Amino acid sequence: MSLEQRKAKKAQKMKKRFIFRSIILIVMLAAIVYALVANFNKDKSIYRAGDVAPDFKLEQINSHNELESIQLSDLKGKGVMLNFWATYCKPCEAEMPFMEKLYPEYKEKGIEIVAVNLDVNTLVVDRFIDKYDLTFPILPDHKEQVMDLYKVGQLPSTFFIDESGVIVDKVDGALTLENLEKQFQKILPKK
Repeated sequence: MSLEQRKAKKAQKMKKRFIFRSIILIVMLAAIVYALVANFNKDKSIYRAGDVAPDFKLEQINSHNELESIQLSDLKGKGVMLNFWATYCKPCEAEMPFMEKLYPEYKEKGIEIVAVNLDVNTLVVDRFIDKYDLTFPILPDHKEQVMDLYKVGQLPSTFFIDESGVIVDKVDGALTLENLEKQFQKILPKK
């Protein structure tokens, strides 16, 4: 094989490598662009103070063993504490007695507590309710639809919603009695 043939063969190999590497680079760039576009178009709405609280409807068994629906929009005109919790969450358990202590007083003043429970086992939830004598509505969200709607990550997470359905504040983590009272003052309906 002559020197010219070797050079031609080497040039041909380099050309094939260049084409192969170019194709790989184009595929990688296309994948990166696709990932960026898909991530950019993904629903990123995280609700904050000033946003209208998204409406939802959940059902619970009331004290008369009847199925009862609660829809957030039906509570317009009242301040709403929307609390996401689970029985396995120790900070959730710590704040429940404070919520129950303030509930009767603030219910009369126009504030409703709506506790959205994320447990799957209703027996465990029923025992928890009995243990703390909870009287405010506890709505099961077994499929985590409302949790996903509100983009809840950490438990407990609490949204404080005013009488017109606007989120006034969001608190991640357990509330103390004092913090809870301060938050209730922010959502008291104006009479």
